[in-house]
Amino acid sequence: MKRLLNALQWRRQRPALRQIDLLVLDVDGVLTDGGLWFDPNGLLQKRFDVRDGLGIRLLQQAGLQLAFLSGGKGGATEVRARQLDIEYCLVGIKDKPTALTRLQQQVGATPSSTAFIGDDLNDLAVHHQVRLLITPADACPAVRQQADGVLLRRGGHGAVRELAEHILKARGLWTDLSRNGWRDRND
Repeated sequence: MKRLLNALQWRRQRPALRQIDLLVLDVDGVLTDGGLWFDPNGLLQKRFDVRDGLGIRLLQQAGLQLAFLSGGKGGATEVRARQLDIEYCLVGIKDKPTALTRLQQQVGATPSSTAFIGDDLNDLAVHHQVRLLITPADACPAVRQQADGVLLRRGGHGAVRELAEHILKARGLWTDLSRNGWRDRND
């Protein structure tokens, strides 16, 4: 029943998903599971899911502009952004709404052409600035309740890839990819 309700939710969002030009991703709890690991030297390490990386590549190929917008910092996010050719990697951000407005102005996106995927209360603050607020399955309850879409996958475990598939299906691009595969690198 949960999967059926989820499928209906995404079918209703298809018109909005077709209009998205800018997808902004929170990092901790979305691209990672939210855990922080420190090596013996005190350097921060984060785990990223390679399937999310392929989802990002597929969206870039489809013409979407992607950006990371995170309150956290520590270097791993910037490395991942470079690996995935993410031009806009905003880290250490205290005021996400202000940073998002600046980003939208910089790339020429409007709130109606922007989607944001986040998992916690500081992400909820941007809801009025985007057409779609989307959340992983394990986001905090307040965000899940107000989100326009809740994914079945958890943050750091393919949530971004799942969203990429919804966007590509809405745009009529998924059938060919799922039939013929991907021929570029997988990060």
